[in-house]
Amino acid sequence: MKKIAFLVALMAVTAAGLAHAEERRITVDAVGTVQAAPDMATITLGVTNEDPQASTAMQATSDAVAQILKRLDDMGIEARDVQTRDLSLSPVWSGRNNSSGERPEISGFVASNNVQVRVRDLTQLGTIMDAVIHDGANNFGGLSFGVQDPAPLQAQARAKAVAEATAKAEQLAQAANVSLGEVQQISELVGGVRPAPQMRAMAMAEGGGVPVAGGEVSVSVNVSMEFGISD
Repeated sequence: MKKIAFLVALMAVTAAGLAHAEERRITVDAVGTVQAAPDMATITLGVTNEDPQASTAMQATSDAVAQILKRLDDMGIEARDVQTRDLSLSPVWSGRNNSSGERPEISGFVASNNVQVRVRDLTQLGTIMDAVIHDGANNFGGLSFGVQDPAPLQAQARAKAVAEATAKAEQLAQAANVSLGEVQQISELVGGVRPAPQMRAMAMAEGGGVPVAGGEVSVSVNVSMEFGISD
């Protein structure tokens, strides 16, 4: 009986010691960021037409989009870089806010077709935008810059994040008058490509067309690291 009681007490002491050891940790988060010039742009463009006849509105929109797609193909944009994002046909109502109580009526139709395009040669971006506007694009839903292969930049950002987290942990250990132990755990939290606050002008439209500034993009990686505290 005494032996069992001794083993139980020993286990309790061991568990308490392990819990205490687990509590002796320094946990830090850090972000590593690398800026780079973009080498790709994504634009969303489209065509919208209104007509009393639904078929006429859709036909006019389809004809313009077909011309735009042909133009993009002629300018070297690959089929894998062009994707339809939205195709819609909606009625146009008249008399909806009529206080006389009369029923609203359909006075026409709006047809819309939007396409997302990746441009891998940024020197052609301004010229491409100018060309599709000439061909009938009257709706632009956005323009964003990125990098085609973010992996090397992510590796650099990851290394910077780990170095920053280690430096933070060393500062905390020194401030607490303890010795920093080995890394116990490390995890990557959030990363990605986002516009950098520092903008750098890029001449995208040297041959004419819509002027566009590419600036920079930044690749960011967040890490969380846990260090032990050595005696």
